[in-house]
Amino acid sequence: MSDLLKDKSQRKEKKTVKVPSEGSHGVRGKETTGKTKDSISTVSGMDELHHDDNARTAVTMENTYQMGPYKRFPVPAVTDILKDVLTSYLQEEKYEVEWSQKMTKTICEVIRARVKDLMIPRYKIVVLVHIGQLTGQSMQISSRCLWDAANDTFASYSFKNSSLYGVATVYAVYIE
Repeated sequence: MSDLLKDKSQRKEKKTVKVPSEGSHGVRGKETTGKTKDSISTVSGMDELHHDDNARTAVTMENTYQMGPYKRFPVPAVTDILKDVLTSYLQEEKYEVEWSQKMTKTICEVIRARVKDLMIPRYKIVVLVHIGQLTGQSMQISSRCLWDAANDTFASYSFKNSSLYGVATVYAVYIE
């Protein structure tokens, strides 16, 4: 008898939830006769009732309504970081293909870490580094971005020695 009561109480502790949901993004399917039909599916799951939901305090978060950054992206400080990193890593180096591939990744990671240490909130950071051999050629590096000119910005620095050049660019895109 007690086993029967335990089974019954365990079944009551688990609550099955079935919720009708609309099809993908509220899109209505079209039958072959030309009439539209609603795409309906159900989402089901088990909800364990091991804790009291009423004892938990509800945390409500309000919208910030912040349309611009509190702190602007410091382009001069980031340019100084780019200058320091490129100079320290490339000053005495000679160009080699395999070395430049590894060094590009390393410099990107160092620049990203140092820019993130500035603790500038709500900016996504994108770092690009180009390293190439100097053999008397000319080169132009350009980029195109779709962004908000009031809040998004970039910083760039070029370095060269007798055998190589390095260009580092940091894009800062504000996230609303």
